[in-house]
Amino acid sequence: MYGRITKFSETVGFGVIEAEDGSKYRFEKAEIKNLNGRLVGHNVDFLVASRRPKEIILMTGSPWTVFGGNGH
Repeated sequence: MYGRITKFSETVGFGVIEAEDGSKYRFEKAEIKNLNGRLVGHNVDFLVASRRPKEIILMTGSPWTVFGGNGH
């Protein structure tokens, strides 16, 4: 599923993703696979399990940052 991070609180470690279909999902920072600075405004790809986003991937930068490679 695709969406955009619309809110995030560094203090509590939770935020909100608004999906393409308009649904909103609360997520925790630990579910992001490729942290990359400020989160609000990033487009994301994610799975949903029990109404919770899982395996969130920021759709910026190199795909190697998600899978742990260095691009070489």
